[in-house]
Amino acid sequence: MTVRPLDELLEELRVVRLPLRTRFRGVQEREIAYVRGPFGWGEFAPFLEYEPSEAARWLSAAIEAAYEGWPSPVRDHVPVNATVPAVKAAEVPEVLSRYDGCRTAKVKVAERGQALQDDLDRVAAVRDVMGADARVRVDANGGWDVDQAVDAIARLAPYGLEYAEQPCATVEDLAALRKALARNGVDVLVAADESIRKAEDPMRVVRLDAADVAVVKVAPLGGVRAALDIATQLPVPVVVSSALDSSVGMAAGVALAAALPDLPFACGLGTVELLAADVTDDSLVPRSGEIGVRPVVVDDLLLDRWAAPRERWEHWMRRIAACHAELV
Repeated sequence: MTVRPLDELLEELRVVRLPLRTRFRGVQEREIAYVRGPFGWGEFAPFLEYEPSEAARWLSAAIEAAYEGWPSPVRDHVPVNATVPAVKAAEVPEVLSRYDGCRTAKVKVAERGQALQDDLDRVAAVRDVMGADARVRVDANGGWDVDQAVDAIARLAPYGLEYAEQPCATVEDLAALRKALARNGVDVLVAADESIRKAEDPMRVVRLDAADVAVVKVAPLGGVRAALDIATQLPVPVVVSSALDSSVGMAAGVALAAALPDLPFACGLGTVELLAADVTDDSLVPRSGEIGVRPVVVDDLLLDRWAAPRERWEHWMRRIAACHAELV
């Protein structure tokens, strides 16, 4: 990837603040910056706690989208899972109703301030709504230690889990958890997410035998091509997921999923449904359980409608400048 001059990236910068339907990852709004190039818009939206050394990869992904485009697809549709935030069990039917035709659901668990019983009730509600033939996976975002994870996964396993995503925070704990689950006769796959996308060495998960499945996300890995390179080197199945993107960022995830040689799992690319607004009139959301590979047409009126306060633009300009310095 060729790094563009900073003034070129900032020339057509737009910053929006999109409301969420439900609190997610501790936020009620999603701030996103967009850069524009000959291939369209690129999305830059690292979470606010990320330092420039980590957030720079998100800028690389935005530059790739705007100035280089993506590899040619090998499929024209990708299967997608529904995403269920850490809502009350009674709210699950309404959340799932937003996902047209999805037969896989990812359920957030281990939410701070909640109890394991809340997770059990939520997963039970998902299974009840979707039926016995649906696939259900859980995502703990590293919220359990090894003992907690063994207990939680053993109690969640009767609901027929496809896998448990990032149940523990460290690669070492994931490896220990896989051994502990086997010793206790709990037959649930372990997937690594943060241990790949936030790691300096994503392959360490493989060397320590810490995961059965790898979750890859475009922006944290530096773009579609960088993520594709990592995904094709991993000796375990890959799931493509998103990072609370608008449709602009989601298009990059779809491009990665469409370019992979094999796609054995439904992708975690349904998170646009978590937003109460978007920057396009034709959001990239699942239809009949799939998202088609297509361009996203950004509406200038929606960019204006959801524009963040001006002081936030200055914040994002500083973030882009700091990340740009990491890349050059």
